[in-house]
Amino acid sequence: MPEQWPLNIGRLRLHNQQISTHRFTRPAEVVAWLGAMQAQDYPGALWSIGLRLPGATQEDIEHAIAERTIVRTWPMRGTLHFVAAEDLHWMRTLLAPRIIARSAGRHRQLELTDAIFTRAEKIFLKALRGGQQLTREEMFALLEKSRISTTDQRGYHILWRLAQEGLLCFGTHRGKQPTFTLLDEWLPAGQPRDAEACLAELALRYFTSHGPATMDDFVAWSGLRISEAKAGVHLLSTRLARENVAEKTYWFSTDTPVAAKKSSAAYLLPGFDEFMLGYRDRSPSLAPKHADKICPSSNGVFHPTVVVDGQVIGTWKRIAQKSALSITPTPFESFGPTVRRALAAPARRYGQFVGSKATVVD
Repeated sequence: MPEQWPLNIGRLRLHNQQISTHRFTRPAEVVAWLGAMQAQDYPGALWSIGLRLPGATQEDIEHAIAERTIVRTWPMRGTLHFVAAEDLHWMRTLLAPRIIARSAGRHRQLELTDAIFTRAEKIFLKALRGGQQLTREEMFALLEKSRISTTDQRGYHILWRLAQEGLLCFGTHRGKQPTFTLLDEWLPAGQPRDAEACLAELALRYFTSHGPATMDDFVAWSGLRISEAKAGVHLLSTRLARENVAEKTYWFSTDTPVAAKKSSAAYLLPGFDEFMLGYRDRSPSLAPKHADKICPSSNGVFHPTVVVDGQVIGTWKRIAQKSALSITPTPFESFGPTVRRALAAPARRYGQFVGSKATVVD
């Protein structure tokens, strides 16, 4: 890479994450490119995919779920994500054992034993076999009927553990309620990969789509040990480049452009978008003094963000009215007239996505 290369990390992340540029036309392509996409907030996760697909609607993303080309489950760090159907099995093989091991202490606190998990597995196999899909409440009712308590988050952890073991995944929504189904019926078994190939593939997906990013960012995103993360990167010596900036080493695909042009375009990102959640160190795109404004008191709840030129400059919220949506931005400091004008386009795009006219209000 030329010495004069201007490494503007925020701009390049917008480019590589398919926010400022778009190379895909289908939800599964976007999700596969990102590797995995945060999905604990379901409506926001749909928009995370949609904003990367020009012209896509919310129904298009939900159709991809129903068509089983993307799937929602807990593949990484024990957190809900969307992954491409073709990737779930190898990701689970690589990551699930360490996630289960890390949860052992919490399961002991909840008095969830292997015997209870085995009983729950048999209950759900019987209830879900043949393509059945049940809501969380219906799944909990089955457990309670068999005298397995679901209180104090026990029910949640049972579903979570059985998803890690490859029994369950999310199906389609029934109204506003997500459903669960059997993974082996929902998705065909993938081609087996050895651990080394899985590590290399995960590292390639991450640094290609999220780069420039550090090794610490990759560890935080993937849940891998630092030694495993380094091993994955080592296997990609000809496909990844690196640049040292402010005493940190940033990795990225060799296909990353040498520069990202300054732009006045604005973006309305959902709260749990990969542009924020995909990194341990968010300072390249978010001034540390404003961090508490998108995740107050570090409570784990991230507000939707306004992004311009690779930088988070405010938050936003939607207010539903009878026949339209109002998009209300809150600047960290102040929005000039150029930014205010720029917000109209992403507001219209969001309205098209959800099927309602949307306008920006002060």
